[in-house]
Order: sequence, then structure tokens, then C-alpha cells
Amino acid sequence: MNNQTRVMAGFVGFGEVNTPREFIDTRCATVMAQLEQAGLELLSTAAVADDPGGQQAARAVAELSQQDFSVLIVCIAGWIPSWAVISVIEPFKHRPMILLGLSGWQDGERFVTTADQAGTTALRKPMSDMGFTFKYVLTRRGQELPVDSIVSYCRAADAARKLRGARIGMAGFRDMRLYGTLYDGVSLKSRIGPEIEHFDLLEIQQMMEHLDTSLVRQVVQDVSRRWVFKKQPAPDTLEHSVRLYLAIRNKIEERGYGAFSYSDVDGVKKLLGFAPAGAMTLLHDEMSVCSVPENDSMGAVTQLMVHYLTGQVAAYLEFYEFFDRGALMGVPDYVPREIVDGEVTIFPNAFGDFGEGLLNVSKLKTGPATIARLGYSGDRYALHIMNVTAQDPIRWEEAGWAPPAPQLPSLDLVFDGNTDDFIQQVLSQHYIISYGDNRSLLEDLCSILDIEVI
Repeated sequence: MNNQTRVMAGFVGFGEVNTPREFIDTRCATVMAQLEQAGLELLSTAAVADDPGGQQAARAVAELSQQDFSVLIVCIAGWIPSWAVISVIEPFKHRPMILLGLSGWQDGERFVTTADQAGTTALRKPMSDMGFTFKYVLTRRGQELPVDSIVSYCRAADAARKLRGARIGMAGFRDMRLYGTLYDGVSLKSRIGPEIEHFDLLEIQQMMEHLDTSLVRQVVQDVSRRWVFKKQPAPDTLEHSVRLYLAIRNKIEERGYGAFSYSDVDGVKKLLGFAPAGAMTLLHDEMSVCSVPENDSMGAVTQLMVHYLTGQVAAYLEFYEFFDRGALMGVPDYVPREIVDGEVTIFPNAFGDFGEGLLNVSKLKTGPATIARLGYSGDRYALHIMNVTAQDPIRWEEAGWAPPAPQLPSLDLVFDGNTDDFIQQVLSQHYIISYGDNRSLLEDLCSILDIEVI
């Protein structure tokens, strides 16, 4: 459930000109080997000392300027006058950085240090006052290099960079006239980066009508074998779903969307006359794109954040009930195959006045997980995070489904934190789930993008 790409990170070490060079070079090489083993791809230059003419600093700037990386690791391997460091990192001020201080080593009965933390403590406040975006990480005496903390921030920096070029497709606008799904395009673009591109559902309908009939028939046959059906759908239901899937896929591939949302109730169901659950289930069988219904702009941005950080599909879930230690969360339509425990299971059914759709009723994976949601007020953004334990839900049903009512894909999420506090801060009916404890990754991304953590 993880498809992370390797993060490209710049790396430059520092040590004072009077410190034996082999100490600095050997320790920097050891750090680089550990970080590469942890999954980073390092673009490095030789360590820099404070030579009076500044030739080493100039050389490092020239070499790093030829590289393309998401984050710069500034490795302080010994005492270094601050000017030497600033002269190297100033040209890369637009990129996040890690101010990394190493620790000394044991030599027989004595401990040897090169005063690494004298160098980092002399730099931390000036870097902050100068407006650098960075994380201060140090190795404590007698402890290992904090690799996880370094990699977490590097992944966050890479995610922040990807968000700057991200494009979200939005079919329709403001489904069901909801308020919590809206967004401010200027602040979103300037503060976080994604572009939300709207288009009419008519475009999708026109694509559906002009699809190759043989291709549609082939996909229908494939899906009929691939999924487990609890009952046979109406003759046209599967074909409608396949046509909608193919049209959406074509639009996503044409425009390069990283995430996709659409008008569900007031759009597909009302205008096309069937539920889109089958089409979206098929979309997630075939593509790694993020998706959320109901024109949920902040939900889609949250999905991209989670996806870029973890490599996971970043599925959405909706609140149905709260209980003392958490919440019942599920979906009334579809879930991506990636979070399904077992086979994708389809139950053709109708809800209220809407026509029949291919409701996905698959069982969901359990275990440690993280839920999150981005929200905004004016130009200030906040991310609400909760660590949870996902458990199989109680037996339940949502009123309104044609009998026999299905049990929707759902989980009982037991919160690690206070449920009452969470409820008072809740930002929407939709939250994004990822498996594992991803709080530190999300918090690192928030620190880079200046997003408040709730």
C-alpha cells in the first residue's frame, strides 16, 4: 500500500578549516550512506571549510546549482563560522532545508567531539530570522543519527514541491450547494500550490456517447469477471458505469490531473440518471489518481498531500456516527481497491429516487491509520489530524437503500486522542485516511507550507 518515489536531496557538509579534514569527510560520508540506505537520492558536493577567500563555498554553490533537488541537507560535522554556511545556502533559500548537527564519537575511554552543536546553535536563530524554511535536527551524544526525522522532512519537502505543480480536475461546481467543499483559488494557489480546473459534466457525457463500442464491450466483460457481484445488475447499469469510467479516464489523462472530484448528487445521478460508484471503483482499479465526490476541493487537496507524502491512494471516508472513543466512518458509493481487504464486492442497488448503481460494498483493511482534513479561513490554512486504530465495524445500515439494505464499506475508528476535542474541531464530513502513523510526515509538510496543525 505504498508507492513512494525516491526523494532527490542536496547535501553539503561543513567543518572548520583547522579541524582535520578526514574527520569531516569520513563522518559526512557515513551520514550520506545511511540516508541513501533509507531511500533518499543525494546530490552532493564536497564538504566546505571557512577558507579565508571563500573558494570552497563558491565551489559548493556552483556544483549544487547544477543539480535539481527538493530539499537541501546542511550537515554540520564540526564547528564552522556561520558566514561560511550562509554563503553556501543563501542561493537556495527558496528550498526547504535541514540543519543537521552531528555528534562526536567514543575513542576508548574518552569521548571526542568536533563541536558540531556549537556550529548548529550559532546558526539556528540567524537562519530563522533570515526567513529560511528549515528543520533543525541534531544527533545526541551516544545516540544514532535520527534518520526517520530527516527522511520525513525530505518527503514533506518533496510533497510541497509536487503540490506547486499539481492540477485537480473538477467536474461541475458545488454539488448539493454545500459550503464546506468550497475553496479560494487565489489563496490556495499562492499558499499551497494546486490549480483546480473546472469543466462541465456535458463534456464527460459527450465523451461517453462517442466511445468505441467494442472497447466498452471488452471492459464490461473484463469487469464482469473481475468483481464479485452479490446480485446481477440491470442490463444497462454495467455499460453506463464503464462508459463513465472511460470518459473520466480520458479527461484525467488528457489534462494530467493528480486528483479528481465531481458533482455527484446534482450531477451524475440527477443528469445522467445513474450512480457513479461503479465507474469510480473501476477508475481506482486502473489508475492511481486520487478521487473524492461532491466537488470536495479541500478533500482533493488533502488527498494530494497524503498521496505525495505516503505513496498511498489517500481514500476518503465520511462520518456516520461518533462514539465515546472514536467514529464510524464509511462511504455510500465506492472505495479504491488498495484499501479493500479481500475481493472487490459489488452490490447493484438504488438509493431513494436515484437509479441503480454499482455500489461497492467491499470490506476495508484494518490496523493503525491516520485521518486528516485540510480547511481554511481567509488565507489561513489548517490541517486536522488524528491517529486512529481501524477496526471492523458493528453491523449497521443506512436508511434509504432499497431492501435488503447493504452494509456500506466502513470502519470503526478508535481515536488515539480525545474524541470530544476532535468533534469540536471537525472541518468536514469527509476526511482522508492513510494506513500507518503518518502524523510526523503531515506535520513536517505543514511546517514547510505554514499550515496550522490542529
